[in-house]
Amino acid sequence: MNPQLRITLNNKLYLRDPQETELGRRLLTESIRLIDELGLEHFTFRKLAQRMESTEASLYRYFENKHRLLGYLVSWYWAWVRYQIRYHTHNVPDAAQRLRLMLSILTRAHHDDPATSDLDEAALYRIVVHEASKAYLTREVDQDNQAGLFREYKRLAADMAAVVQELKPCYPFPHALVSTLLEAARKQLFFAQHLPSLTDSAADTDRYAFLEGLAFGLCRHTKPPLGPADFFPGNP
Repeated sequence: MNPQLRITLNNKLYLRDPQETELGRRLLTESIRLIDELGLEHFTFRKLAQRMESTEASLYRYFENKHRLLGYLVSWYWAWVRYQIRYHTHNVPDAAQRLRLMLSILTRAHHDDPATSDLDEAALYRIVVHEASKAYLTREVDQDNQAGLFREYKRLAADMAAVVQELKPCYPFPHALVSTLLEAARKQLFFAQHLPSLTDSAADTDRYAFLEGLAFGLCRHTKPPLGPADFFPGNP
């Protein structure tokens, strides 16, 4: 991890903060490479220790299991995206332009940032695309949520929802819209790479155009939400 970009994450994600030691930082860097190479199912701490020429025991001092490590990496990624968004939008007064910048950053987030030489953001984003859902699609999701393990993703969503509300105060579904945009930004890339018949967005510009059309098309919605009687007018 880039030592100049220190991101503070929920301490329940780890046993010892890996950003505090050289071994911990190597653990993060090499785990990104290895998970990207093997996938989470085939990744083990034993394989990581062999890659690092270290011991499994030393790695388990930082994370109790690979699921917690995945949660840490995904959380770090969303915090980094939030940092990028806040940096590029803090002097932009127009809400519509801020939202467009946010969507642009989301659709280019899979490119490596040369400013962070110790971290391969492109590899990390491939992990986010392929593995991030596994961080919360578990039977323990409610307990993990209570523990704040999804804090960074929720903070990013809240920032974006606030812009939607500023842009269109009467729009009734800002959080649903933002969570859809965040999921679509990575899912459409996954579909383009692996299941192309499920998307029309093969390039970054296509994904941006899709997200922009979705966001601003829905933001123009001004009618009150429909109720059951609107769908079933014959019912009392």
